[in-house]
Amino acid sequence: MKTPRRTRLFAHLAVPLVLASLLSTTTAIAKDYSLLNVSYDPTRELYQEFNAEFSRYWKEKTGDQIAIKQSHGGSGKQARSVIDGLSADVVTLALAYDIDVISKQTGKLPENWQSQLASNSAPYTSTIVLLVRKNNPKKIHDWADLIKPGVSVVTPNPKTSGGARWNYLAAYAFAKHAYGSDAAAEEFISTLFKRVSVLDTGARAATTTFAQRGIGDVLITWENEAYLALNEFGADKFEIVLPSLSIKAEPPVAVVAANAQKHGVATIAQGYLEYLYSPQGQTIIAKHYFRPAKPELISSAEIPHLPELKLVNINQEFGGWEQVQAKHFKDGGLFDQLYRPRR
Repeated sequence: MKTPRRTRLFAHLAVPLVLASLLSTTTAIAKDYSLLNVSYDPTRELYQEFNAEFSRYWKEKTGDQIAIKQSHGGSGKQARSVIDGLSADVVTLALAYDIDVISKQTGKLPENWQSQLASNSAPYTSTIVLLVRKNNPKKIHDWADLIKPGVSVVTPNPKTSGGARWNYLAAYAFAKHAYGSDAAAEEFISTLFKRVSVLDTGARAATTTFAQRGIGDVLITWENEAYLALNEFGADKFEIVLPSLSIKAEPPVAVVAANAQKHGVATIAQGYLEYLYSPQGQTIIAKHYFRPAKPELISSAEIPHLPELKLVNINQEFGGWEQVQAKHFKDGGLFDQLYRPRR
């Protein structure tokens, strides 16, 4: 029995129609997305490398192409930009208080954001060190040497820079431990800031002032910024001085949920931050001289040797960021009372 001509014709047509349908479906699945990471000053190089790795991973996993944009500046200034409308999908800032402020003032991420990722949403830690010029001509060996006559200090502004707040607190903690009281620590901070020649808005600007413009005898800075200066400008130009006491800095990350949902990238944004905790993410973090939250995931050979330091914890030493902000950095707070700009 012969197949009717119309049936044979339909069968002929059905094959390309099915193929076209499958191709159309495949094309619809793979999409292009854009993600904005609003970060603080010294993470530019870290996220340039991490973004490329995450984009490769996500495309391999889903077929989707991710274009990741970066915005950098002083952490406090960046938080204010998000509050004022900068449409960040994720924020990766220098301290938890800045993300708390975004949460409270915009409602775009939950108040318990810090519990949504491991290690209090801090995929790495860091600390504060001193960078001096080669051969250390001013003989700077610890915090106390920064207030010697004739020493010129460079540090960012604590009102705009998260790194500067860590700088200030590390110096304050040293003075309180060394001299025995808050009053002595306040006197030390007041004298220290009289030695500050330039108060930039962010940590990277302060590095530029010190390393490229040649201003100052000592830069108070993030550990990774100090190593970056050695790598970029040469170990024949600068030396890192490890203070006798510093502070454990925990820069956190969070999805700005309302923005990510609005842009259709909520799942991607969560995956992006979770990937920071992966072996690949932790390896990139270590490569850029941050201290991985999960060092057990990577080979010790892939972790640059960072020296052990005596570190204070902000919660134990200062009662947490809410108390710190209220006492030290709010308008009219202790920093405003102690700092008198040069005229």
